[in-house]
Amino acid sequence: MPGAMLKRLAKRAAWLVVVSALTLLAVRAFDSQRGPPLEPWHRVVPTELTADEIAGTDWQGYVAAEDAVLEEVRTRVTRRLDPKDRVPANRYFEDSPVYPGRFSHDWNRSQLMEPAGTPVGAVVLLHGLTDSPYSMRQVARRYRDRGFVAVVPRLPGHGTVPAGLSNVHWEDWAAATRLAVREAMRRAGPGRPLHVVGYSNGGALAVKYALDAIEEPGLTRPTRIVLISPMIGVTEMARFAGFAGLPAIFPPFAKAAWLGIVPEFNPFKYNSFPVNGARQSSLVTRALQPRIARLAREGRLTELAPVLTFQSVTDFTVSTTAVVDALYEHLPANGSELVLYDLNRHTKFGPLLRAGKETLVDRLLPDAPRRYRTTVVSNADMGSYEVTERVTEAGTTVQSVRPLGLRYPGDVFSLSHVALPFPEDDPVYGGAPDLAEDFGVHLGAVALRGERGTLVVSLDALGRTSWNPFFPYQLERIEEGISGTAR
Repeated sequence: MPGAMLKRLAKRAAWLVVVSALTLLAVRAFDSQRGPPLEPWHRVVPTELTADEIAGTDWQGYVAAEDAVLEEVRTRVTRRLDPKDRVPANRYFEDSPVYPGRFSHDWNRSQLMEPAGTPVGAVVLLHGLTDSPYSMRQVARRYRDRGFVAVVPRLPGHGTVPAGLSNVHWEDWAAATRLAVREAMRRAGPGRPLHVVGYSNGGALAVKYALDAIEEPGLTRPTRIVLISPMIGVTEMARFAGFAGLPAIFPPFAKAAWLGIVPEFNPFKYNSFPVNGARQSSLVTRALQPRIARLAREGRLTELAPVLTFQSVTDFTVSTTAVVDALYEHLPANGSELVLYDLNRHTKFGPLLRAGKETLVDRLLPDAPRRYRTTVVSNADMGSYEVTERVTEAGTTVQSVRPLGLRYPGDVFSLSHVALPFPEDDPVYGGAPDLAEDFGVHLGAVALRGERGTLVVSLDALGRTSWNPFFPYQLERIEEGISGTAR
């Protein structure tokens, strides 16, 4: 009798799960019909190289395929735009000021920078999700100026149209990473040091490559790893992103394949975001975290290069907690360092901050001593906008404090995920843009004062901090490892 009852309960539970899933899909299908329609840049999927094809080609072949992809976008999107889409706010309109084809240098393409003299090393820099090589140009230039060959691949699905991310797989990004390393080392020469720098999703790819090199003898091992807002973990909702896109298998519900449909006015980053992009980023982290833990148990992370990470304590895109718990707590005492950018403790927004934000740093970090160096950039102990560097060396509990001569802007309460790679004078995302380069728009300098419904995009999309007031310090810390003066 108990067995029969258990079977009936299990059957009812199964039916409940099925009914709940169908209900959620129905709600998702209905909800997807709201909002703006899909445009050509949401429907046209360019033909990118697959992981196997990337593994079988060289850098010249990869760049040639990239040229073909961009030409396909020009042919199937730009040259076929409806009159309503021929507006200045559309990056795919040839006469738009943000059309990448009009720039003297298109940073949506893969970049290769070589030093003036004999290379002293190689560096591969990996951009983030929905991003482009533009976000890595500042660091890449600094490496080049210090004698390194710098390779910044445009990862498949990026730099073209948002629909490019609707059919890409994270294995394609990993294959492009390996190809970039091969080319960088070929140009630098044998025996040269290899650095890998990754931003956001590129940070996950950088760590993955470094782990691959531990287990695959044929791969060149990095001698240094630099991570900027790395995607070691994402929100739990990203795990179920693929489920949210299921209604899109029926043509009337094609919009269900998108988590956001937004005007494309940003010349170097997609505003719209397909479900598959979230799903692939989740798959990367789900492959990465167990592997880090396994290699730590096996004692093989001792073979990993030192890791230097820059991370905002408030990051809405990636999990700051995962950076600490799923990566740094597994690292050996190998000279790694975690740099955390704190909240602005002198801001007038204090009463408006969510409960618990004031203790973020203390809750993020385990008690000292730790196996890695920790640095907190904050104005908590200054009583002003001036910031200090609060350092706790690995293996100690003593904290040293050093003024940095930098200030937290009074109208900025925290750094965002998208801010860290860009200086204040960045032409597109900086608060005081350098006018020497013209990319058609100064998104970081937009003052958000006005009425709703006036702009082509919501105020929320432009309210996020887009530049890093501590970028000079960040670049200085990266350069320490380039010149061999790391502390």
